Amino acid sequence: MMPPSRYTSNLRDRQKQATQDQIMHAVARRLESGPLEDLSFAEIAAEAEVGERTVYRHFPTKEALLGAFWAWLQSQALTNARPATRIREAITAPRADGQKPMRILMVTDAWTPQVNGVVQTLTRVIDELKALGHSVEVISPGQFKTFPLPTYPEIKVAIAAHEPVQERFKAFEPEAIHIATEGPLGLAARRICVEWKLPFTTSYHTRFPEYVSARLPLPLAAGYAYMKWFHKPSGRMMVTTPTMKDELERHGFGNISVWSRGVDTEMFHPRRPGEPDIFEGLPRPIFLSVGRVAVEKNIEAFLGLDLPGTKVVVGDGPQREELIERYPGAVFTGARFGADLAAHFACADAFVFPSLTDTFGLVILEAMAAGVPVAAYPAPGPIDIIPGSGAGVLAHSATEGLREACLEALKMDKGAVRAFAEGFSWKACAEDFVKNLQPYPEPEKTRFWRRLRRLTRVRRRRVEATA
Repeated sequence: MMPPSRYTSNLRDRQKQATQDQIMHAVARRLESGPLEDLSFAEIAAEAEVGERTVYRHFPTKEALLGAFWAWLQSQALTNARPATRIREAITAPRADGQKPMRILMVTDAWTPQVNGVVQTLTRVIDELKALGHSVEVISPGQFKTFPLPTYPEIKVAIAAHEPVQERFKAFEPEAIHIATEGPLGLAARRICVEWKLPFTTSYHTRFPEYVSARLPLPLAAGYAYMKWFHKPSGRMMVTTPTMKDELERHGFGNISVWSRGVDTEMFHPRRPGEPDIFEGLPRPIFLSVGRVAVEKNIEAFLGLDLPGTKVVVGDGPQREELIERYPGAVFTGARFGADLAAHFACADAFVFPSLTDTFGLVILEAMAAGVPVAAYPAPGPIDIIPGSGAGVLAHSATEGLREACLEALKMDKGAVRAFAEGFSWKACAEDFVKNLQPYPEPEKTRFWRRLRRLTRVRRRRVEATA
């Protein structure tokens, strides 16, 4: 039997969680009818049917409330994930030279050991930035206390980060600041930049408003209101494709620039003479899909197709066991990395990308670099890469025609597919990134950091004098 004190503690925790959920639902409803800037604690309290002091007790500042709301949206979407019931409208930038070497501060809630396109992009770009002579400092969750995101334990969310992030700003004295994600670390960095009047840029990696709205009874307006509020002070918001730029402009975003992606054409290459066939013994043709095995990747749209040969899924994730049971004819290899992953690409006959929620899809370029033609829906990413490339085929719509695209892809010239991929490079991607940055202008940056150092010393002396 549970001791009375422990029972009381558990009951109190459940009541606290229930109140916070009430408040979060109230925030979502308020965002349907007005902009995030007009959100007031009094209105939220009335909507949640709790006292205004209760809202303040749980969330003492608007920053705390909005940070909690963003984390709540993510946890709710992931915990209650189910196949999307709506298909978002499929929607359609210039590249430039680099600048002189700078001290660049990168803030991201997504970092190693996570394995996803955001992390891969950031790590490769940072390597290229250093090769170009830039000094790069990364603020990531591993430097703070964290808790695992529900149902995604490999994703760690930082807590109590504001003051430590401030100290890292002061220690590095960046000339350019980029906030890559909208999570707790991104919020902390955004708040510092706004309060200190520091110019910064952001990037939009995930179509999260659609992702949440398709899985929860929450309007798109709630997700977009948060995202617009978050990115509004940014000097430039970087997106992956012209299609994403057009879509976000229709939603009221501004200051958008395209920041394309690259591919490692040395690691990912066509199968060479003498190299073993990873899929030896499996009926041909091999239709390959690579990525996180999760509901947002729409993998069932691929697995449900009537195709000859064998369907192979490379990757791991929360939906893997369910799909193994439902599609016994498919091959699930689990996650693969490095040369092993490259070999899986090289030995496939066609690559299938069924996702409708990605903003780019790095695996598309990796497949093309291996000389493997791609079949995909006309969603952001594929719709910008594939048309006219000679390296893939798009389905007729976001709901039909993927089977026909897969069969058509088998007829494509693998040499032409590889040649198209060779036009992308991580160096060009890094140069695009630098061009899009908003560095603190000279000589203001020198004066600012000098004043901040002087103020810090004064405060430290005052503390020591009163100790």
